[in-house]
Amino acid sequence: MRKNSSAAPVVVTEGPEKVGHLAGPHGERVHHLEGVSRIGPHLTEAEQAQLARFDAPVEPIDLPEVERRDAVAPGPHGDVPVRVYTPAELAAPDAEGRRAAVVWIHGGAFIFGDLDTGEADHTAARLADATGLPVISVAYRLCRDGIHHPVPHDDCWAAYQWVRAGGHGLPTDPERVAVGGGSAGACLAATIGLHGRDADCPPAGVFLAYPLVHYPRPPASTELAAAIATLPPALVDDPEQDHFLMGNYLGPDLLNIGHPGYALPGMAEDLTGYPRTFIENCELDTLRVSGERFAAQLEEAGVDVEQHTVPGEIHGHLSVPGLPTAKATCAHFAAFISDVTR
Repeated sequence: MRKNSSAAPVVVTEGPEKVGHLAGPHGERVHHLEGVSRIGPHLTEAEQAQLARFDAPVEPIDLPEVERRDAVAPGPHGDVPVRVYTPAELAAPDAEGRRAAVVWIHGGAFIFGDLDTGEADHTAARLADATGLPVISVAYRLCRDGIHHPVPHDDCWAAYQWVRAGGHGLPTDPERVAVGGGSAGACLAATIGLHGRDADCPPAGVFLAYPLVHYPRPPASTELAAAIATLPPALVDDPEQDHFLMGNYLGPDLLNIGHPGYALPGMAEDLTGYPRTFIENCELDTLRVSGERFAAQLEEAGVDVEQHTVPGEIHGHLSVPGLPTAKATCAHFAAFISDVTR
């Protein structure tokens, strides 16, 4: 559903967006999780193998052929590794020979993830192929060994500015750079939207998959709680983990920092003037509360925002190669990118 716009949504779904249970390949594979406790470092090798079968690639993967090139963007904490994805067929340039571009930021609880994960590599490749635009995937510094906010944000901001300047090698219209991400990467992408607004260089659009942009996490609705209750223990996260994750991400002062919205955009005092936004949450994901609340905040601020829910799916579906719902989400993102950058 799209709010604060007279234009039609860029995505129109045929069936219901909420079905109340696991569906698709994950629904068919849920038996692999029998006996597995909550995910964590305590899992045995056998339990890890069960999880691997649950999240195994789904054939056909059908990953498009694109050119991959590693590069670095200069940043305040040192060079930021990036990977540039160039499609086989580039979209036509404008009259000045410039094109739009896309920045993609992977997730991983601000602790894990790299440019080779499915959420990073496969998503970037699909977006490049579907839009005809260069996609730049960002390997921001993870919150390990004493690294906290604002370092990940600073890295992503530096990469965004580098792309706006055409650092990836193609003449670029800086006003037609879209930014997106998944999970923790969605949070960081959303911070670029806020920082860009404040610095008078906003992204053309912000697109987010299952973002976590609040602390504490908003309470779950009765509908979400009932849906989560259908899941096996291995797929239910503990909200208490937020305290550890946010302490690790934000540092010991938590939200007692300057510009808390540059760490968690849902905590910003004012979202007026935020860039046009597209959010895709997963139905059976406890973090859906944050994505839905952020969409509501943007709507209240008068922002053009469109929100959808992936029915019967769990958090992190973009990480599973070939998963039909992941392909669909990439197609939805591509439609949004094409709409905001044309």
